[in-house]
Amino acid sequence: MLDIPLLLRVHVVAVIAAQNDMGVCDAIERNAPAGKPAAMSAPHVPKVAGIDPTVPAPAHTATPSLPGIPPPPTAPGAATGPPPGPAPAALIQDRLAGWVSDLTTLHELTERLTRTATLDDALHELLRAGAALVGARRGMAVLEPADGLGPATTVGLGLAHADLGTIETVPRSATSYGRILEGLPDGRPPDPVAVPDLLGEEDLDPRHREVAARLGFAASYAVPLATQAAGKLGAAVWLYDEPAEPPERARHLVGLYGRHASEHLARLLELERARATVATLTEELLPSRLPRVPGVRLAARRRTSARGGGEWYDALPLPEGGLGLAVGSVSGTGPSALAATGRLRASLRAYAVMEGEDPVAVLSDLELLLRLTEPARSATALFAYAEPALRKLLLAGAGHTPPLIVGERRTEYVETSLSAPLGMLACWEAPSVEITVEPGETVLLYTDGLLRRTGESGEAESMDRAFARLHAAAASVPRAGRADPGAIADHVLRTLLPEEGGEAEDVVLLAARFD
Repeated sequence: MLDIPLLLRVHVVAVIAAQNDMGVCDAIERNAPAGKPAAMSAPHVPKVAGIDPTVPAPAHTATPSLPGIPPPPTAPGAATGPPPGPAPAALIQDRLAGWVSDLTTLHELTERLTRTATLDDALHELLRAGAALVGARRGMAVLEPADGLGPATTVGLGLAHADLGTIETVPRSATSYGRILEGLPDGRPPDPVAVPDLLGEEDLDPRHREVAARLGFAASYAVPLATQAAGKLGAAVWLYDEPAEPPERARHLVGLYGRHASEHLARLLELERARATVATLTEELLPSRLPRVPGVRLAARRRTSARGGGEWYDALPLPEGGLGLAVGSVSGTGPSALAATGRLRASLRAYAVMEGEDPVAVLSDLELLLRLTEPARSATALFAYAEPALRKLLLAGAGHTPPLIVGERRTEYVETSLSAPLGMLACWEAPSVEITVEPGETVLLYTDGLLRRTGESGEAESMDRAFARLHAAAASVPRAGRADPGAIADHVLRTLLPEEGGEAEDVVLLAARFD
């Protein structure tokens, strides 16, 4: 039995119906002889994709002729009779081999598509696969969700950015992909649009003719991108250098592939919208700008995951020239974690204004609030009271990662005492640590999401490697960038997380450079 993967749910019956020439059932019906075949001499066709292998065999005394195949010449003196011809079993197996080849191709292409994690990558893969199926060299994909919520984008294959802009100067109603995007009056998704000889059309829009001549394409084939749940998503069009159009078999294959690609694009679109919503909410919960305090320069960087974690930071001026610096992480993901982050940050600001010079008291009050109001939630936090004029910091942490000092002469972690996260013990307490930094040194505060993204797992060995990689990244900051806390944070992120987007964890960096 041929095992066809379930990822591509294509019934062989549907593929049979799409073929150009005679189907299997027609071949059997036309070429099967009358009467009951001999059971022992019947050719045995393997059972493939649910097709019944019990195909009647032709009698040995009479071989049927097939349409379009001339009979072989008869030798002198030979008995006259129907000329021998190819057995139906061989024809059937050839046809089945072609169908299996098509299914294998579709499976490979859809596997490559499902490995894409962003809309841009998926659209480029769609164009590459579609070009291979329809035999084109160039193409363009337009993503314009019908609900108008975006994002909207246009990508090209074999077309420069300027070429895409040139094509977009053609009135949309005059293009094949434009007719698909405009849709039908009753709202149904339109059928694919083939233009086999673009320049040969008498009523072609003059601007369309000019652009086609300039870019050198003479035909196009466009397909809709739509799903039943999400509706119309966009359209893809492939361009031919010469007058041409894909055969029926290629149209059927690219149609199947397009339906699968549309479902994948709909999932990525939903993920992209969720990521944008989470990023917007997160930005609103974090400081809109960092304070300006004499003697210190601040910079913050954040990368948000699609699920929305509880990583946060804060910096606020305090009485008598002091500065409060804080980073933390709330357990959980999603809207509830974001809401808890906002509540925790607002509470810490209030406690810091009242008793910011005592970080232990600030975190103790925060732990009590968390335990009374949200007993099922835990959090880590680090709060530092800085005196920029003296370049001194007094800090305390609750289950949080130690700060990192980056300077010309040293790159080292601050030795902090081991403590439990907030909400884990009945009474939290931990000693504070005082440090003094040299002029020009930067104190780097970060959340544990950076380490989890850097390490391979949460095991101790992996976390040790993550700490070592973070240390190496900070130590490798170019000398020219050490005077800028933003450049230091950017270098660390580029080194540890070179690919932006698709983060599984929120990442926060807060850098404070002391003059």
